[in-house]
Amino acid sequence: MKGVVLAGGLGTRMYPLTKVTNKHLLPVYREPMIYYPIKMLVNAGIDEILIVTGGNNAGDFLRLLGNGKDFGLKHLNYTYQEGEGGIAAALSLAEHFADRDKIVVVLGDNVIEKNIREAVKSYRRQEEGAKIMLKEVPDPQRFGVPAFEDGKIIRVDEKPLKPASSYAVIGIYMYDPKVFDFIRTLKPSERGELEITDVNNFYIREGKITWDVLDGWWSDAGTFESLQYAGNMVAKTGANKT
Repeated sequence: MKGVVLAGGLGTRMYPLTKVTNKHLLPVYREPMIYYPIKMLVNAGIDEILIVTGGNNAGDFLRLLGNGKDFGLKHLNYTYQEGEGGIAAALSLAEHFADRDKIVVVLGDNVIEKNIREAVKSYRRQEEGAKIMLKEVPDPQRFGVPAFEDGKIIRVDEKPLKPASSYAVIGIYMYDPKVFDFIRTLKPSERGELEITDVNNFYIREGKITWDVLDGWWSDAGTFESLQYAGNMVAKTGANKT
């Protein structure tokens, strides 16, 4: 199984901090934000990792991360996303790297307290389909929100005004190779992006999705408030615990 960290985009919600650097290079307490998803994957036993980045500061990732020696890796892979096309568009760039293997995809601004080892182990045993990670949050309308029926997810609504549950689909996804075939069929949303929620709903319609609730705190670090929260929580409790 391989890992993909999506760290592209322009980070316009965080201007002026992102006028001179990529959002994922901003500090979260003592380390750059990008360190946390990489450590999350390594902690789960994944040592083949691709970084998808873009914008004017892509070279800074190579200067910072090199070949991944600081994470115990022998090699890191990189690819470049031109412009902003949404999470699914960024993920499509990983098809050659995935090479028909299962993948664990982590958004580059995700910071967690504990780890995803058990979820990844469970997905290794899953013959096909996808797995998504959920977390109960006070503001689900900011995220993709699962709707449940008889304990099963029947759909995911993207940023709904009236959330069907108090859970968010957080930025940790696990997919089989069919994900790339489906992304090729996607049409841009009203935001002009290829939405990862559409990908997840595809697997839901196929009846081939499982889900786990993340243990410990989580932050997406994608706003000023959540970036500050993530830094405070890392300082207080640590992150990516074993």
